[in-house]
Amino acid sequence: MVQLYNLHPFGSQQVVPCKLQPERFCGGGRDTLFVAAGCKVEAFTVVGQELCQPRCVFSTLGRVLRLAYSEAGISNETSQLESDDFVICQKPMELLGEKSKQSGISVTLESTGLADEKMKYFHVRHLLYRRFAPDISSCLLSDDVRLHSLQLLPIYQTGSLTSDRKNSSQEKVLLSLFCFFSLPHVGYLYMIVKSVELMSVYQYPEKSQQAVLTPQFLHVITSNNLQCYTVRCSAAAAREEAAREEDPYVDTTLKACPPISMDVCALRIQLFIGLKAICHFKNHVVLLTKADPETVPERRESPKRFLSRKGTSVNPKTPPVAEAGWNLYIVNTVSPVQLYKEMVDYSNAYKTAKTRSCIHLLSEAHLLVRAALMDASQLEPGEKAELLEAFKESCGHLGDCYSRLETQHSHLALPYYKMSGLSMAEVLDRVDWAVEDGSQKYERGLIFYINHSLYENLDEELSEELSAKVVQMFYVAEPKQLPHILCSPSMKNIDPLTAIKYLRKLDTSGFSSVLVTLAKAAMALKMGDLDMHRDEMKSHSEMKLVCGFILEPRLLIQQRKGQIVPTEFAVHLKETQPGLLVASVLALQKNNKIGIEEADSFFKVLCGKDGDTIPQLLVDFWEAQLVACLPDVVLQELFFKLTSQYIWRLSKRQPPDTTPLRTSEDLINTCSHYGLINPWVNVLISSESLVDKNYMEDLSKLQSLICGPSFDIASIVPFLEPLSEDTVAGLSVHVLCHTRLKEYEQCIDRLLERCPEAVIPYANHELKEENRTLWWKKLLPELCQRIKCGGEKYQLYVSSLKETLSVVAVELELRDFLNVLPEDGTAAFFLPYLLYCSRKKSLT
Repeated sequence: MVQLYNLHPFGSQQVVPCKLQPERFCGGGRDTLFVAAGCKVEAFTVVGQELCQPRCVFSTLGRVLRLAYSEAGISNETSQLESDDFVICQKPMELLGEKSKQSGISVTLESTGLADEKMKYFHVRHLLYRRFAPDISSCLLSDDVRLHSLQLLPIYQTGSLTSDRKNSSQEKVLLSLFCFFSLPHVGYLYMIVKSVELMSVYQYPEKSQQAVLTPQFLHVITSNNLQCYTVRCSAAAAREEAAREEDPYVDTTLKACPPISMDVCALRIQLFIGLKAICHFKNHVVLLTKADPETVPERRESPKRFLSRKGTSVNPKTPPVAEAGWNLYIVNTVSPVQLYKEMVDYSNAYKTAKTRSCIHLLSEAHLLVRAALMDASQLEPGEKAELLEAFKESCGHLGDCYSRLETQHSHLALPYYKMSGLSMAEVLDRVDWAVEDGSQKYERGLIFYINHSLYENLDEELSEELSAKVVQMFYVAEPKQLPHILCSPSMKNIDPLTAIKYLRKLDTSGFSSVLVTLAKAAMALKMGDLDMHRDEMKSHSEMKLVCGFILEPRLLIQQRKGQIVPTEFAVHLKETQPGLLVASVLALQKNNKIGIEEADSFFKVLCGKDGDTIPQLLVDFWEAQLVACLPDVVLQELFFKLTSQYIWRLSKRQPPDTTPLRTSEDLINTCSHYGLINPWVNVLISSESLVDKNYMEDLSKLQSLICGPSFDIASIVPFLEPLSEDTVAGLSVHVLCHTRLKEYEQCIDRLLERCPEAVIPYANHELKEENRTLWWKKLLPELCQRIKCGGEKYQLYVSSLKETLSVVAVELELRDFLNVLPEDGTAAFFLPYLLYCSRKKSLT
């Protein structure tokens, strides 16, 4: 179906002052028209709207049969062929792409005289094979079924400016290739990229003689009319460009381009008498007109001229028929912006009627501007700026259409408004808020746009008035979304009393949920009504409140200008219900509502900490992550965060800034990553008075984490340096780590030196199985040696030696036991253990 409009794509008209009747003509370069007649070619300069200026004339060796122009080294980017040799077959058939090879028609390349090695750069590619069986019942002449125009049209994307800001040689990237051909009554436009696809079918209202395709228009001539149709080449090229960039969102809610499947649009049918041929270059349409001979009156000489003065009769010759009049015209097409503005004005006639014609014409106007911007390198800076402004304006018009008209594509209001550059407030100002018959109806497209815009955390705050209108809109059209839109940063200026009024209406109408409760609680805080806030929060269990925060994370966390911003609600929970806050953020992370780094940043900002300073609430959150065993958390990274913080606070004797939510005992009982602390550690710790409860909690958590089954000990050893071994806390951590690394001898030395009373509990717990030999190979000799030296720890060493001998006497045979005893020992001291060792075999 062809949509017919009465626009004015054609501007001024000028006559080409050629001397002979043109037989062939074509445009070339930016401003040259070539006209051939017989064996002569005339060249004219076409600049602006002035008369064509002759440039030069040159002769050819023979009559010009075909004329074409090509840049150096490239009725050639645009190919027009006369198609007298096309054959109409009776059985219709269409073969696309590689299948066209099956047509049975062979195509071979002939030698062009180039060197043989250059011929390898030429090849044949099969694009399309089509056989026609048109309806000839209404055709009187065979010409009515003849193919008369064939054209290939490429669309390129040119390169951009180089880094030195100078124009480089423009590298062309082929976006798409189009094939057009026409019969007298119908034309076909195909897109040829990876495959062949029929884009548009043009039904002409009368018999056509020739057609030329441009990226913006299809120009068709009949005997007396110049017709102008829109084409969708720019839309197709934009689609291919997006596909090449692997952009999955073109023609969806993020980007939009009018579809190539729209009805064809005829912009203008312009009267021209005696049209014979047409060509196109730049923004000019060149037309050859020639009146038919029978329409030109014969020029008759006066009868008196044939009379003899002498009265004799004369036999006059029949005068020849005078040549028919002809003209070669250049019709300048108007600038894309000018035509665009006319199309927009024309579309206003359809706006109040709310018809699809409004969208159709605005889509054509949008594509017109988009096509002009495809090759922006050929535009002047001012022209490009004007086109970009028109492009944004056209997107705004299309956004208006899709937001107000009830169509199945109303969701396209979102991408078009986004491409328009309009702010949300500017879009809302374009809405007609007038109420008819006491009820207001809001179309799906507008609701869709506002809803998504409010979800996207735009750095735009609506005024109190516009915020109230948005609340009213959603209460009428999408009441379930009302709690969500109230949580948007863009709705910051909403009057809380207005918001609560509408939220309570949801309750009274049977729409009650934890999300509504939380929204009311947030608004109560905004008003400073703490009693109302407490009442709302008490109406649901903590678990349900967590579920409510999952449904709407923006109750706690918002983003402004790319930064995490805790809400007033989150600040209040930090002071009154920190456990609920941590549980809620943990639930958000578990449900992929917030990332790991975002959560860390949230707690730092919430607690007013920056840089490397870690608030206790963030430590609580890390501990909660371990307890919850979240699948997306990198355990070793989390272990490192926690141990680093424990070590830092222990080394600095820095207490947490708030009371920890969990004790070490809680963590050991609820989290498998926190292990039972080894018994000898308690002996070691009890040897020194540690009265600070918070210090003990941090130490116990660190010890428990090191004793857990999942911790990679080697990764933390380099960070133990700030924790000095001069304290029992530091000693316990160092010994624990080196024990996990199986460095038992080193650990025994440290304990013997610093805390001998812990060495036997350590050995009882650690020196088992394959490490059992260290009792007599390491511990026994070390104790004997230290006893010889005496000192203040003499009695502790003696006591430890007795415990050691008891174990060794059980483990070794008598001969082996004698071999490990010191040669200079006191016999009386070792005798009881020797007797036990000698009698144990008989006892067993």
